[in-house]
Amino acid sequence: MEGHMVRLALLLCITVAASASSLTCDPTKNDNPWFHVREMQTGCWTSFVTEDKAEVHILHFTATVQKIIPLHMPNAKPMNLILTSPDVVYVFFNISADVNIYLNSNSTITAYSNEHKNNIYKQDIPTQNEDLVEWATRKFGGVTSFTTVQNLIQMSTTGTAGTTPGSRHCTLRNEDAFEKHFMEITNGPSATSSTSCSPQQQENSSDEVELHIINIPENARVCDVSLRMDTKMIRVYLRGPQGTAWTILNAQYTRFASNNDVLLPSFTRGTPLHTLNSDNATEVQNKVMEIFNVTTFTSYTELRPADSSILLVLVKKDNPTVTTTPLAPFIPITTTASNQMLLMQLYTSPDFRSPLDPNTKVQSDKRIYAEISGHAYGGIKLTIKVTSCFVYSKHSSSVVKELPFIPETCSPNSCPNSTRLSFSLDQLQEVTSTSWDLECSVKLCHGEQCADAGRVNGNLEVTQPCLQPPTPPCFDFGLPGVLGIAFGGFLIGVLLIGALWFIKIKTGYPTGLDMSSTAASLPGCPCSGAKRQPVSNNPSPSENSSANASIGSTQSTPTSSMA
Repeated sequence: MEGHMVRLALLLCITVAASASSLTCDPTKNDNPWFHVREMQTGCWTSFVTEDKAEVHILHFTATVQKIIPLHMPNAKPMNLILTSPDVVYVFFNISADVNIYLNSNSTITAYSNEHKNNIYKQDIPTQNEDLVEWATRKFGGVTSFTTVQNLIQMSTTGTAGTTPGSRHCTLRNEDAFEKHFMEITNGPSATSSTSCSPQQQENSSDEVELHIINIPENARVCDVSLRMDTKMIRVYLRGPQGTAWTILNAQYTRFASNNDVLLPSFTRGTPLHTLNSDNATEVQNKVMEIFNVTTFTSYTELRPADSSILLVLVKKDNPTVTTTPLAPFIPITTTASNQMLLMQLYTSPDFRSPLDPNTKVQSDKRIYAEISGHAYGGIKLTIKVTSCFVYSKHSSSVVKELPFIPETCSPNSCPNSTRLSFSLDQLQEVTSTSWDLECSVKLCHGEQCADAGRVNGNLEVTQPCLQPPTPPCFDFGLPGVLGIAFGGFLIGVLLIGALWFIKIKTGYPTGLDMSSTAASLPGCPCSGAKRQPVSNNPSPSENSSANASIGSTQSTPTSSMA
């Protein structure tokens, strides 16, 4: 009996352990559907305007992966815009007459403008942030905003005033640039690594309070993390290595717990509520469910910050597909493209009317055609220049082939913002791989000045041509051939006649001999050389009694009888 009780208790323990373990999850997703992750950057936002009602904005962008950046500002309020960047970038402006651009005399920024080229000024501008704010304050009387953006792709103004109520003095601090409603920013993904997961059994109804767990591993960078939640009631547990500071921007809607210091908007710092030294995902999840006395949770997020200060923004539950950048790319890309301003389309014919489906196999003895198109931005005419093209095997990372190309003619009317070229696939005939990534390096040029625009990509499926049996050669006889054949036949005939004539001379065979008369007059073989016998002209009495009609047949009998 005791043995049965022990086995039953053991079975219950295994069942409880399996049930508990099933409530946890392993963070594997790189795209986090619950939180946006952004780096907090240095900036300010004030109510300052100049006496002539002009705003003063400073835009500083760093870590620019895309080297060509469009700034669309035709509807901007009157402003003085100061641009700085430590990287080599090319900025294409579409500005109104009320916008003045200021660059450093030795700036790494090359500026192009659609029509107001005289609105771009170069002066001795400081490069340090604090010194730059002081310089702008002395020159214009103050600074309306200072904005830092990492990996800027494009920026545009909304046409609204760029001021905010409050102080007129610019005090630099960490901020979220996306709060500034007067401009719309598109930037690349955050450098902070983020993985997440959710329990499979988690089926929270809309009236249940969500529970989110955020964990920074012990070996990750120590940083300051700010959280912005939506207006609904949220429960969140914050765990990080010692020294991590959490700031909850709207604590009135959030119930939280943490093993670190938590700073609230009222500048009161909360002491750690729990001790949780382990950063193991399963242990953290089980501990948090124990703290909040629940059996499940909404999401688990694991972060590895890339900067000293980051911002987490909770995604609204009714819109879980929002991406990290609020604006769409400058030009939508339908292929696997690394450049967001250019598009490559492949064709099967030189008339560029038959687009090539990415899944269609092309024989390696055929030629393909490509059109790389861009966008005429703000009236600025840009030309596209292709420098090189390569194909990379999808089956083997070591197989790389340079693909020579030939530029194709293109009229300004048929392709005003694109360039055309064609490829020969001969180099792929000896390769077994069939799936390839086609990648071309591209430059954008304005006049004689060109900027590296990155690479455009396309997919290519290649198959080897079918081997056909050899076709027998066809002889095409022209007039000289016909005459040669006729002359050859004539010459052969002459030679044969000469041979017959030679045989006649040697053998004594009569030329043009009548066979019927010869058979009657020659007793024996005509070629035997026997002496002729005289024939009597007077028939014998017996012969004379025969019918004259039998003479013809009697004359033909010697030949047949002799034979």
